[in-house]
Amino acid sequence: MAEAVPVRCPACMRENGYTSPVFPCACGSPVTPPLDLASPPLPLTHRTWSQSWVAVRCGACGRESEWPHPEVGCGSCGTVVLLPVHPPEQAEPQGPGGAGPGAGVPESSEGGGAPGARDGVRADGAGRGAGAPGRSESRTSASGRTPVPRPAFRPVTIRTARDAVATAALYLRWLGFQDVRQPDGLPIPSAAVDLRAPGVVAQVDPTTTPAGLRAVECVWLNGLTASATSVYFSLAGYTEEARTRADDLGIPLFVMDLTGMPQPVNDPADALVGTGA
Repeated sequence: MAEAVPVRCPACMRENGYTSPVFPCACGSPVTPPLDLASPPLPLTHRTWSQSWVAVRCGACGRESEWPHPEVGCGSCGTVVLLPVHPPEQAEPQGPGGAGPGAGVPESSEGGGAPGARDGVRADGAGRGAGAPGRSESRTSASGRTPVPRPAFRPVTIRTARDAVATAALYLRWLGFQDVRQPDGLPIPSAAVDLRAPGVVAQVDPTTTPAGLRAVECVWLNGLTASATSVYFSLAGYTEEARTRADDLGIPLFVMDLTGMPQPVNDPADALVGTGA
């Protein structure tokens, strides 16, 4: 883990500790945005998609990917600042065993492809791991069903509400659901979107508000009407009431981060990842 560095708030001059996040490159190596501590932090007054991402080059394979821009909130006045990052260096990458550029690196979508840790679940479920969707599944669920091996899921970087819907559709196909139908037209960022396929009814919530009890019950009713499995995908996680109700109803809950890797939040989601459709 990277060491914490002091970041002085430009508004109240208080020092806040910040630890750089570690992201998984597609080659499996850890990647950390190289902070430019010699430059002052920039106050974040208006969030945009372009400001939310920064290019980082993997020192192991040379792959350049975009990851969330480092930022820190002041614990005293609440000011949020963006931390400057050094631009990617044109270094000669070293593959496994000292091989040349890109040696042994699998093809993958931008934004990496390794899952998060399985422990450390936050209240909104965003810290729970994905049951290792980045590798072929070989677990057996509590129901005793033996899963069919699947290739690694290739995430798609989420920048817009449309990306979130497309990622959920790709993930359902990866789980084994065929003919996933997406609604026509552009998704509305402030509204959830339905996805349907034979045997599954899913709802994708691209908003910045945690999904609540009513949303979970609605997708359950839709699945009950269609005699299908109900699944929920959220960018902002879930309220405690929603998670408890989903556990009672057996609804798989997933949370998606900006790298495009859905993570299971509860036991029904773990079971779905383990066995597939």
